[in-house]
Amino acid sequence: MNDKFFDLGQAKQERIINAALKIFSMSGYRYASTDDIVREAGISKGLLFHYFESKIGLYTFLFEYSARFMLLEHSREVSTSQTDLFALVRQMQRARMQVMKRYPYMQQFINQCMQEEYPEAAAATQERRLDYRERMNAYAMQADYAPYERIGDSHRLIRLLHYMISGVTREISERYDFTPEKLFDEICAYLDLLERAFKGERE
Repeated sequence: MNDKFFDLGQAKQERIINAALKIFSMSGYRYASTDDIVREAGISKGLLFHYFESKIGLYTFLFEYSARFMLLEHSREVSTSQTDLFALVRQMQRARMQVMKRYPYMQQFINQCMQEEYPEAAAATQERRLDYRERMNAYAMQADYAPYERIGDSHRLIRLLHYMISGVTREISERYDFTPEKLFDEICAYLDLLERAFKGERE
């Protein structure tokens, strides 16, 4: 990558990044087209390759940038001393919403990257993906799961919350009046419902 990319104005940087995040997240590495990316960004293909040299160079930059940005927001929003599961999840979702305000497709892109199987892309991001997964898992491990032992496997509880958040995100994101704030409010409403149900089960 050419570091002169960061000499561009912030608005132009973000336009290029958001265009690439959108196309890669929708199509995956193999089928994402640099023609579509430059069309979405409103730049020439020559300029794109001037800064990123190749498609894999752009993809690798995007994942490293996205991982750093997402982890930075989590470090700002998530308390390292928080052990209450539902409070912790709310903080993590608030961090995700902060990211979404600036980069609407970043979380979707990261999710796609974590599941990427195309050899060139998977190999180029393997080390960074492992580091990202480990650091995000560390947040989940902060939680005290002892209050939920009577309910069952804590791993299934985490998966349940993941399925809920993924489903709500997919549904709300498709609405014409979507905003990150509305998505956060809806996720919190479901978290409140589940928290009350689990607390009732424990009593």
